[in-house]
Amino acid sequence: MAGHSKWSNIKHKKEKADAARGKIFTKLGKEISIAAKAGADPETNGKLRDAIAKAKSYNMPNDTINRAIKRATGDLDNVDYEEISYEGYAPGGVAVIVNTLTENRNRTASDVRHIFDKNGGSLGTTGCVAWMFDRKGLIIVEKTDEIDEEELMMKALEAGAEDFSTEEDSFEIITDPADFSDVRLSLENQGVPMASAEITMIPKNTVSVTNEEDIKKINKMLEMFDDNDDVQDVFHNAEFPNEE
Repeated sequence: MAGHSKWSNIKHKKEKADAARGKIFTKLGKEISIAAKAGADPETNGKLRDAIAKAKSYNMPNDTINRAIKRATGDLDNVDYEEISYEGYAPGGVAVIVNTLTENRNRTASDVRHIFDKNGGSLGTTGCVAWMFDRKGLIIVEKTDEIDEEELMMKALEAGAEDFSTEEDSFEIITDPADFSDVRLSLENQGVPMASAEITMIPKNTVSVTNEEDIKKINKMLEMFDDNDDVQDVFHNAEFPNEE
């Protein structure tokens, strides 16, 4: 598997969730609402089932999840969100993909461009960096004394996973996006505790960033994207020294 451990990023997201729970729940609710438009029953809608599982990994309450589903089915005030991805570069030649859900594409485009520009980056054209990433399902299981590595690897591979790797404090399971829902459900049914499970963009190669000024600008850029209500996910190929 190309790239470095994703667990530090997941831990960072979860720390943000604890610090700004309302904001992260709003973003997760948007994902659920978008998925629920194809059907409100998670038993027959795999995308919705995965979105709900992701929300639950962030301890999102069931009533909040149900409200997001009702919003999509018209039982509550409905907002028509549009999915738009932006691509560009951060300082140091770092590739960045920004996925958004918005009801106002002009506002979102302006905000994204502003964040790139303010932090020494540049907004690019569609496709300018996407080729540097692979779209994959990523399941992360935190290491504990109760989990046997060999047993977990066999469960993952038998469920249809593409790859399994052991990191310092986690196990990472990679799937084809088409197989992600089945693999996640199989592991869930076998009682495997998942710290995170989602479709993500994994860099084929990383860019080592050692310049302190560039590191500050990139981190500020990522922080501003995280804080923007329209931004759902940000993917990049930067590798920082002493990342943990």
